[in-house]
Amino acid sequence: MKKYSYLFFALLLTFTACKNSELVRPGDPINVSYQKGMNQFESGDYNKAAEIFEVVTRSGRGTNFAKDAQYYLAESYFNARRYILAAAEYERFSNYYPQDERRQEVDYKHALSVYEQSPRYRLDQTQTRKAIELFQLYISKYPNSEFISEASDRITELRSKLARKIFESAEFYARTDMFKAATIYYDQVIDQYPESKWTELALVKKIETFVRYADNSIVERQEERYGEAIAAYETFVQLFPNSEYRQQVEDLRDQAERGQNQAISILADQSGDGTNQ
Repeated sequence: MKKYSYLFFALLLTFTACKNSELVRPGDPINVSYQKGMNQFESGDYNKAAEIFEVVTRSGRGTNFAKDAQYYLAESYFNARRYILAAAEYERFSNYYPQDERRQEVDYKHALSVYEQSPRYRLDQTQTRKAIELFQLYISKYPNSEFISEASDRITELRSKLARKIFESAEFYARTDMFKAATIYYDQVIDQYPESKWTELALVKKIETFVRYADNSIVERQEERYGEAIAAYETFVQLFPNSEYRQQVEDLRDQAERGQNQAISILADQSGDGTNQ
């Protein structure tokens, strides 16, 4: 029994020694601390690696160990999907070490970290806009980068999200018969995000909304509002001549033309009645 107790105690000491060797202890040389961080990073324990690299960046200021620790601190947070912290540490690396050969990669990872914080389209899109700005800045600074195509794709994706948010706002106003507000928001999609997939549908909805707007207007405003629907139709066929919505918008155009002609006729009759009196 005593033999097994000694064996257990020896194993416990070995385990504790190994565990302690993984941690940064007071008095550890900076190179030893840094290596412990790298051991954790390479083993995939990114949270523990981040803790160690954080210590190295503070205690080794002015050394190459601190610079490399700053890089791997950001990388650790990124790999752990802690993107808010990763973005902050990548930005700090760029500010502290602007001439480092890893700067181009770091700037891209900074943009990616903010991109990963972009929420669903219904929520506040501050981070989406910030990510777009960072990717655009990256493309401007590094036009020959291997990540240019990927950065462009990310921008397209994020801009589509912004377009959808505005489009859904327009849809809300259209559903609640707030026609003027709806057309303003559809126009924002068309004007601000013309390359987006939402532009085509926004134009369809704009035509439809102006027709409904005119249908629900006093006769004195109908000619103008049906005319807006017809003008939007003409824009649509120029931009999307082969659209799957072509028949739908032509039907709406016909409806608008009939409504406009009828409004003109009614106003002419009213004018004639006034003259005869």
